[in-house]
Amino acid sequence: MFSLPRTLLVCMLFGLAHCAQADTVVVTGKTSLVMTLDRQDVERLYLGRTAVLPDGTPVTLADLPPGNVRDGFYLALTGKNPVQIRTYWSRIVFTGRALPPKEAESPAQLRRWLASNPNLIGYLSDTDVDESVRVLLRIR
Repeated sequence: MFSLPRTLLVCMLFGLAHCAQADTVVVTGKTSLVMTLDRQDVERLYLGRTAVLPDGTPVTLADLPPGNVRDGFYLALTGKNPVQIRTYWSRIVFTGRALPPKEAESPAQLRRWLASNPNLIGYLSDTDVDESVRVLLRIR
């Protein structure tokens, strides 16, 4: 059976213009001691499978509001579309295994949260990155 690469699938689902616009980056505040994360660590965090980094540091996660950046982030990271992510988190919360990421109202609010909480991790479109955040991982 023919299998499309994940990036091509994302482009087909969101349109080529969206894919050409910007990457999504996983970020933390400049004062954070976290310097980098790998894709597997980020996926485990954003699927509620862990709430700590490999070194044992506890972290809090933040989401952007529903929309193209959030949908593209989860699809590229986990292969799950928005409905699948909502269903997944409903089940995880119902069973008491984890709480979903806190939802920011905007990229600006997320950057403010990151600046004041060194253990917070979030994601942004790379066009929303400024000097107040540190890029930990680029999701294409």
